[in-house]
This record gives sequence, structure tokens and C-alpha cells, in this order.
Amino acid sequence: MPLFSNKFSPKKTPSRKAGISLANKDFNSKSIEKELGLNIGPIRLKLGDQETIFEAGSWIPESGKIGGTYKENERLKKEIKRLEDENNLLKLKFEVLLDMLTQKTAEFYSSKEELDCFKKSSSYNKDSES
Repeated sequence: MPLFSNKFSPKKTPSRKAGISLANKDFNSKSIEKELGLNIGPIRLKLGDQETIFEAGSWIPESGKIGGTYKENERLKKEIKRLEDENNLLKLKFEVLLDMLTQKTAEFYSSKEELDCFKKSSSYNKDSES
């Protein structure tokens, strides 16, 4: 060991050993398509006890505490959406009923005025006949 050696000089990495020979594998069209095809399925990532899947441009937790929370949040979002739609429908029904009530009230007062006018004219005719 030299006296003035550099401690921080990187060591040479060992050469890699040759793995399984590709010549031994059977490469028919189905196995090639399975190994190298375009349909690779969703990307999965597992870190510790957390597993996530990349779908529709976002990472979705599959397991662990976060996965349960995510699924509960998604369920609650769907429930909120359903309740908002139901609320909008009820508001629309309320407005339609209010419009119908307004129309019937206007018709009632119009017919009441016509009736009063008819009563006055008929009483005027009775008074003039006597």
C-alpha cells in the first residue's frame, strides 16, 4: 500500500457475468409479442408496503393506508356528485312548481276580477229593470 494513496479514487467495478443465454429461449411470435408487445398493461410501482398504479395520467394508490384513504375519498366524491345532481334536480322542480303556482294565482285573480265585473254589470241590470 503506497504511503500517499488517494482515498477517494474510485475502485474499478467488476465485470458482469454473462446471464442466461438468449439462444436457449423459444422465440415464437406469441412469446415475442408478450415480451415486447405494445400491450404492457398498467405501470405498477411498489415501495415498501405501498403499491401504486399509473392510470389516466395519475398515480393511484392500491394498497396500504393511503390506498384505503384514496378509495374512501373516491367513494365520497361520487356520493357528493350524486347529491349535487339530486339537489340541482330538486331546485329545478321547485322552480317549476313555483312558476305553476304563480300562473294559477294569476289566473284565479283574473277570473275573480271578471266575476266581480260580471256581478256588477248584472246587479246594474237588475237595478235598472226595477
